[in-house]
Amino acid sequence: MQLNIKAIKGTQDVLPSESYKNQFVEKTALEIAETFGFKEIRTPVFEQTELFQRSVGDTTDVVQKEMYTFTDKGDRSITLRPEGTAGAVRAFLEHGLFNDALPQKVCYVTSCYRYEKPQAGRLREFHQFGVECFGTASPAADAEIISLANEIFGFLGIQNLELQINSIGCPKCRAEYHKALKAYFESYKGELCETCLDRLDRNPMRILDCKSPVCSKIAEEAPVVLDFLCDECKEHFEMVKKYLENMKIDYKINPQIVRGLDYYTKTVFEFVSTEIGAQGTVCGGGRYDGLVEEMGGAHTPSLGFAMGLERLLLLIEAQGIQLPEGRGCEVYIASIGEKASLAASEIVTDLRSGGISAQFDVVGRSVKAQMKYAGKIGAQYSMVLGDSEIDNNKAMLKNMETGDMAEVELDTFAEDFMNIMVQNAAKGLGDYIGGENFDLGALLGTLPQEE
Repeated sequence: MQLNIKAIKGTQDVLPSESYKNQFVEKTALEIAETFGFKEIRTPVFEQTELFQRSVGDTTDVVQKEMYTFTDKGDRSITLRPEGTAGAVRAFLEHGLFNDALPQKVCYVTSCYRYEKPQAGRLREFHQFGVECFGTASPAADAEIISLANEIFGFLGIQNLELQINSIGCPKCRAEYHKALKAYFESYKGELCETCLDRLDRNPMRILDCKSPVCSKIAEEAPVVLDFLCDECKEHFEMVKKYLENMKIDYKINPQIVRGLDYYTKTVFEFVSTEIGAQGTVCGGGRYDGLVEEMGGAHTPSLGFAMGLERLLLLIEAQGIQLPEGRGCEVYIASIGEKASLAASEIVTDLRSGGISAQFDVVGRSVKAQMKYAGKIGAQYSMVLGDSEIDNNKAMLKNMETGDMAEVELDTFAEDFMNIMVQNAAKGLGDYIGGENFDLGALLGTLPQEE
């Protein structure tokens, strides 16, 4: 009897035929981050609920509506991480990374969990690439992490992204802004949603981030935070813009950006696309100068961003960008009988040890079925072994694309094949086998042989 069990709503499977895209994007992001000095950090998928209540903010949609929180067997309140920054800050403090050279630069690829209405680009289990930079108040750092995100997008060939930036000030100037916001929204108390009525006294700036169409419309005419910045925050924002201009990174000032988490201060930014529907923010971040202190550490100005990988892949697909496919089978060795199968297992082991992607029959199929399988998995080359091939120490190597054949010696095949693949990495062995005037025997003869 077949169980009718499917993936939980808001989650998705990434199948082998598609996973190469995720792997390529994740590897690209991590490698580019490394050129900026960021090293990978890995934190637990769940944390104490208080961590997110204190960092993300108890007036945010994330904490109020979206967290996956449960009581464990030790009667502790546990939450699946809704974002990556809080865990990174906790690790920074718990392991004393503040004692190391500052700034500390960390990055991660992580899964996150939020109970939201599933739609394109918004899942309940989703994945982020993120960076955190601890221990710098300089506007140069703000521009640097924006530059990092921009570099990733550029490398992947993504176009038509708009960088939007804003400053939401420091606690000092934001207090004045909160007063102005509260006065403005007070006149709309009869129209605000229940959640925003609660925010009105506790944190009126969160109303600007409300998803309700009514509240969003009211917020359009709200006071602008840039009009309330203190001199220090103004100067910081001006320097961020100068650095971006010096880096030749185009931007647009959007005073409506406040981000959905309470820990942000000063610079906030988003990379936005119009090509993937309503969920157009592909990357967002900014500065959180007070968060480490809020979590019990010393004052440590910090900043970071998170890039939604599912949204990024949607955008890549929408723009028709072809990512390099994962490595396929480079050589498949078919076999007839037990003796040949044992020999094939030895050869593929040697090939794999040398970095070659090699397979042999592990099912017990007929030769015809084995060759059909080799074609389905996209093997570049194939070779059939039987008793006569083993006894004569020779077999025919076939180019699966052209059908051309060349005789090879079995006892040196693994080493010779690896050497040829290395020598011709730029062109690929396929350019040689079956090519005009090709002589594999002569090519093998050019390789140094052990005496």
